Amino acid sequence: MVFSSITFVFIFLPLVLTGYYIFLRKTTWRNYWLLAASLVFYAWGEPLYVFLMLFSIACNYFLGLWLGCTPNKRLRQLILILAVTLNLGILFYFKYFDFFIRTVNSAFHLNLNVGSIPLPIGISFFTFQALSYVIDVYRGTAKVQKNPCHLALYIAFFPQLIAGPIVRYNSIEQQIVHRTVSLDTFQEGIFRFIQGFGKKILLSNVMSITAERFFALAGQRELSVLSAWLGALAYTFQIFFDFSGYSDMAIGLGKMFGFKFEENFRYPYLSRSISEFWNRWHISLGHWFRDYVYFPLGGSRVGKGRLLRNLFVVWLLTGIWHGAAWQFIFWGIGYGVIISIEKLTNLPRKLQSAASIFAYRVFTLLVVVCGWVLFGSSGFQNAFYQIGAMFGIGAVGFCDTLAIFTIREYGIYFLLSAIFSTPLCEKINGRIKKNTVYYIGGTAVYMAILLLSISFLLIDAHNPFIYFNF
Repeated sequence: MVFSSITFVFIFLPLVLTGYYIFLRKTTWRNYWLLAASLVFYAWGEPLYVFLMLFSIACNYFLGLWLGCTPNKRLRQLILILAVTLNLGILFYFKYFDFFIRTVNSAFHLNLNVGSIPLPIGISFFTFQALSYVIDVYRGTAKVQKNPCHLALYIAFFPQLIAGPIVRYNSIEQQIVHRTVSLDTFQEGIFRFIQGFGKKILLSNVMSITAERFFALAGQRELSVLSAWLGALAYTFQIFFDFSGYSDMAIGLGKMFGFKFEENFRYPYLSRSISEFWNRWHISLGHWFRDYVYFPLGGSRVGKGRLLRNLFVVWLLTGIWHGAAWQFIFWGIGYGVIISIEKLTNLPRKLQSAASIFAYRVFTLLVVVCGWVLFGSSGFQNAFYQIGAMFGIGAVGFCDTLAIFTIREYGIYFLLSAIFSTPLCEKINGRIKKNTVYYIGGTAVYMAILLLSISFLLIDAHNPFIYFNF
């Protein structure tokens, strides 16, 4: 089940909210209700792999208990190693084993065949959440959770289960036991959900049509310069509104049930450097790698050699996390190289003039757009062809009829995508809170977005979230 579906909006969510607020009063019973709803939500699309998630929850629950009652430092280290091995082992088998076998076959000219291993939706997300719990218990920054249902709710809570944001246990521990919802908070949650719903249905889904069309032409080597750029920009907007839209819906749903999740995006396309972009994009993943990989390796308070090693490891893992393919690894390492250069030269902070700052902004956006082409293409060859075509290399002329058609038919969506990549919605929300006229007008706008999005769904303009694959 996905948030951007008629089943979720008109059946699942109303039933869960009704049971939560009308029939249940105590937080304990509400937690059981949310856990049951979360398991149904996941089992709706993954009826078999819900048992895999339950197995993961059970293992991490008992490992956490074991850590909590073990004072011996050496044994605690062994338990942690066991927990990391178990969690990453499950992730490796389901997400990377096929890729590993293909790589071994290619390198050693073998013909090993293990069959197709389906990828459980959201396995990277719930595995990282489970790992953060065990590691925090080991470090002493989180208390051992003795109630298995509370830990299960933390890992399986449906708003952030299958595409994040990645929630840290110590940030939600108290909210599981004690939380309240005011009418204002509930309303904020509804508006935030509609905001994300509109991003996904009205912008990301429409942009996907253009992106897929031009990616297909890249495979046929039939892109003009303008078509190559339109395809790249379409995917740039598609992936942003797809993932940030999901995060908005998750944060909004959390507020409806009294939970507060951290922001996951802060207008990344306005960044002044590559480092800043990754401080604004998928913030929860960046913080996870920072706290559990980068800092334990020494962070930036080390020599240049170790700093480069630390950055390489983090960005290699970031690329691998995003997908089991060489293009994702290359994509991650490429960002690691650029960020390493920024760290060593401190170039972004040295820029003083408005012209140089603007030029580096343009360079940052150019790198990001080209990076998304590599990320979204079906392989290296198609990606490099499209990037080359964007700069006239191998392009079929500067413009073609498809590019003109796309601008005429979808130009308004490109314009709206550019506008809503800025803090406009945030400013509107701020005004809604302070002024009655803005509140009435803003409410009407949100209702219009909801109705328009539903109408798009009814005409079958729906496609799955990109980050479900991770």
